[in-house]
Amino acid sequence: MNRLNEMTIDELCIQTIRTLSIDGVQKANSGHPGAPMGLAPLAYVLFTKIMQHNPDNPHWFNRDRFVLSNGHASMLLYSMLHLCGYDLPLDELKQFRQWGSKTPGHPEVHHTAGVETTTGPLGQGVMNSVGMAIAEAHLAATYNRDGFDIVNHFTYAICGDGDLMEGASHEAASLAGHLGLSRLIWVYDDN
Repeated sequence: MNRLNEMTIDELCIQTIRTLSIDGVQKANSGHPGAPMGLAPLAYVLFTKIMQHNPDNPHWFNRDRFVLSNGHASMLLYSMLHLCGYDLPLDELKQFRQWGSKTPGHPEVHHTAGVETTTGPLGQGVMNSVGMAIAEAHLAATYNRDGFDIVNHFTYAICGDGDLMEGASHEAASLAGHLGLSRLIWVYDDN
């Protein structure tokens, strides 16, 4: 029997993420295919089974936030946004890293629907994720009441070894621990 016939829908989805990611990098003749290939299963589970988000309303107030701190893996994020139904058509994925496209080499906020923050400089995303989690904690403390939580979203960040080598990311991690930011989740990509 053909291996394709034996794959589960989850496996097919993960392979589709990988294929879109490597096709984008290959067509651009530029980019980083390794992290998207390795992180595809994680991204699939986060976006389809864990995170609360709405492609039809990408600015929904209580959505979970996703930060790709290792922004060089941007094709992973673009593949996920496309497959989840955000306003990112396949033609934009084909324009990865091209001038004027919605798919620049590093994610840019206000440029691509579903991108929460601009990343690129190492450590920037993890620091931004701490800021987002601080905002969530402050808003929850201000507006939530017993039995009526209107602010209770999570912030997820994928960070690579380069991110965590930056001194500022150490300070951000220390602050997150000191403040007890229990709705902040960092996933370490050992690339």
